[in-house]
Amino acid sequence: MVRLLILCWVLLPLLAVMSGGVRGGEVTYDGRSLIINGERKVLFSGSIHYPRSPREMWPSLISKAKEGGLDVIQTYVFWNLHEPQPGKIENEYQMVENAFGERGPPYIKWAAEMAVGLQTGVPWVMCKQDDAPDPVINACNGRKCGETFKGPNSPNKPSIWTENWTSRYQAYGEDPIGRTADDIAFHVALWVARNGSFVNYYMYHGGTNFGREASAFVTASYYDDAPLDEYGMINQPKWGHLKELHAAIKLCSNTLLLGKAMTPLQLGPKQEAYLFAENSSEECASAFLVNKDKQNVDVVFQNSSYKLLANSISILPDCRNVKTQTNTRTRIPIMYFNASDQWEEFKEPIPNFEDTSLKSDTLLEHTDTTKDTSDYLWYSFSFQPEPSDTRAQLSVHSLGHVLHAFVNGVPVGSAHGSYKNTSFTLQTDFSLSNGINNVSLLSVMVGLPDSGAYLERKRYGPVAVSIQNKEGSMNFTNYKWGQKVGLLGENLQIYTDEGSKIIQWSKLSSSDISPPLTWYKTVFDATGEDEYVALNLNGMRKGEARVNGRSIGRYWPSLITPRGEPSQISYNIPRSFLKPTGNLLVLLEEEGGDPLSITLESVVIDSVCGKARASHYRHYNGSREAKVVHLQCAPNGYITKILFASYGTPFGGCGRDGHAIGYCDSPNSKFAAEKVSFC
Repeated sequence: MVRLLILCWVLLPLLAVMSGGVRGGEVTYDGRSLIINGERKVLFSGSIHYPRSPREMWPSLISKAKEGGLDVIQTYVFWNLHEPQPGKIENEYQMVENAFGERGPPYIKWAAEMAVGLQTGVPWVMCKQDDAPDPVINACNGRKCGETFKGPNSPNKPSIWTENWTSRYQAYGEDPIGRTADDIAFHVALWVARNGSFVNYYMYHGGTNFGREASAFVTASYYDDAPLDEYGMINQPKWGHLKELHAAIKLCSNTLLLGKAMTPLQLGPKQEAYLFAENSSEECASAFLVNKDKQNVDVVFQNSSYKLLANSISILPDCRNVKTQTNTRTRIPIMYFNASDQWEEFKEPIPNFEDTSLKSDTLLEHTDTTKDTSDYLWYSFSFQPEPSDTRAQLSVHSLGHVLHAFVNGVPVGSAHGSYKNTSFTLQTDFSLSNGINNVSLLSVMVGLPDSGAYLERKRYGPVAVSIQNKEGSMNFTNYKWGQKVGLLGENLQIYTDEGSKIIQWSKLSSSDISPPLTWYKTVFDATGEDEYVALNLNGMRKGEARVNGRSIGRYWPSLITPRGEPSQISYNIPRSFLKPTGNLLVLLEEEGGDPLSITLESVVIDSVCGKARASHYRHYNGSREAKVVHLQCAPNGYITKILFASYGTPFGGCGRDGHAIGYCDSPNSKFAAEKVSFC
């Protein structure tokens, strides 16, 4: 169960349970909508998570969200931050409820009574919980709630969409899953047409999974394709398209909330109209004309002809199909770290059995041993082979996520699982030494699971270890093991100014083969001109990067997606992390990367594009404009050049679509655009 924190620009007082709904001093709800100060409201909300953006960004994010037509900011309560020790973190419980059998429904009832009994002052919702007990509101999560939601489980509850996914988080090794502005807008309009009155965009601004906060295999960049991107910049066309949609719906909100929903009309095989009348008369005040066809269609509605674009919804009479500008984000290198004399390194020591503090007669489970204090857990044992043995094969089966193997301090192999299957087996040949041989396994977690039943029963780390030589196979699973939580560099915090002085750093190795499990350190000055900056780690392989002691997240460029490219190479550095001079950059590299390839980048919007046609309308400052293209640069930006302009029938579109002059074009198009842009 997730609490919906409604942080409106209004006061939300305490609630009390009343018959026929929930009432409070100024907040109530009924079967149509949430009610604030006695007024029904159509509310647009956006998820912005406070741990994923520094507090210095919050005013700007909230301001841009409000400008984009949002009424509400939604956030999660991050118990992994507020209660880092084992406690009570469910999310979308219905997805796992069946796993608990007959104990599931009573738990839901208890959770609802507990939550309502706290008298927090806001309504409670249960996401994806169809049987949410009164007065808790059952809500929908997903991409197409206008089509999939079964509806409120009581006529006294409104239809609430708590998570409208604007894209999807990226997982290491997986291709990105995007979502177009048109698709989001279509399903929001359909939701409202079918009596929905609250929509929350998950995410409206995703931000960054700093430190070790990302869930299993999830990248540091979180929902970068949201209306406000990872850096907090406006992402077009999503931001602008949704802004215009919000304005169009708000213009007819009184009719939607107070009028009567009429029976939908069929306008064609895949076309229908949803009507709302201000009173009991048949005269239509507002209508949603829906076209689910993949082609443009002409329809007749109330004796008028309308052209409905493919997969679109037209809102009448106040708005027709809306189109807004698109923009292109790029990264420009502003600093190179390619001088070897500016780097120092520290090789993480490899512990033997005698160096470990936790002894056992079997392999201990990874997460239960580390208590989430570190991603890393050492497993070590020693054995003495026959004098004639010179070669052997090590086999380790692990339940996740990553494993690095060392024999006598020498790296012999690495292996990892994946986002969809965390289990794997490492098999590698190695050379034996005379006498005692020391085997050290470094198990690595890449985040914890974010959902599922019986999470406390899940196991990670190595579960079976054997060595094969010419004499046969030796099983070391139940053997004398030594475990050690974390790395020395972590424990000493060598990524901080004070901690970095504790150890002896060395000059950067000149070897062509970079050693694994190595810390790299350098210092750099920050320019004051670039508002958004990122660290390009394309030459590194896997590890974690920190700036002035603050982690900007795990990196893993060596894990390639099916498309043949890294999941993420550029890592956000908020300006609040930086000082004018003397910034300390420390990286922990697990596999062996090239720090000389690292660059500091400026992240900018370098181009904008807009397209409009006769059927497009735009709402601007409360009024309706037709056939107008509005282009706007990012803050402190300005237009330097018009690359293309055509008034007529241009081909193509914005972005990757390309563009070209069509069979009809005004020869003064570019001149007119330049005159307006540069004056």
